[in-house]
Amino acid sequence: MAAAQSIEALATLLRPPDEGEDSSDNELEGGPASTKMGPGSIGPPKRTEEKTREKKSTNPNDIWIPDEVGSQCETSDDPRPAPEHDMVFQQSVFTEDLFLGMGNKNPSTASCENLVIKIKLPETNYSDVHLDVTDTFLDCRTPKHKLGLHLPHRVDSKNGRAKWDSEQEQLTVTLKLNREYDFLNQ
Repeated sequence: MAAAQSIEALATLLRPPDEGEDSSDNELEGGPASTKMGPGSIGPPKRTEEKTREKKSTNPNDIWIPDEVGSQCETSDDPRPAPEHDMVFQQSVFTEDLFLGMGNKNPSTASCENLVIKIKLPETNYSDVHLDVTDTFLDCRTPKHKLGLHLPHRVDSKNGRAKWDSEQEQLTVTLKLNREYDFLNQ
């Protein structure tokens, strides 16, 4: 009986009884209040996602609330289109990895060292390209295009490389990945 009283005391501490509800022993004996208690009833009452969505979003098919997604370069009055771009993971593979199977590498992105972003900028000169890279975001702007990319992983923004190919009118940005557990996968 002492264990039941301890559980009831703990439940009262975690969730005080409502003003109109009687906190008698009928909770332990299978009364109407016993159906309310469970692991999910610990803590503050949960807000449903639908109520939050109704307040801030007009489209029920949205998978996020617009306020949740931050944008570092988005301006709604900027008519410049985003250029065509491609994001690829790059891995350094050596003989022992390929033929001998002695390395720790596998074909997954967990073993990749670099993130390569190729941005096609037609009718653009190299001098017109403005590139700004932080650890989590890439911002590329020209007079005709703008591109803001949230990067899938943290990168070493101080030691990246950018290369302009004037024949293809393409900017190639190579960024070293800076993930928490990279030392395990290399």
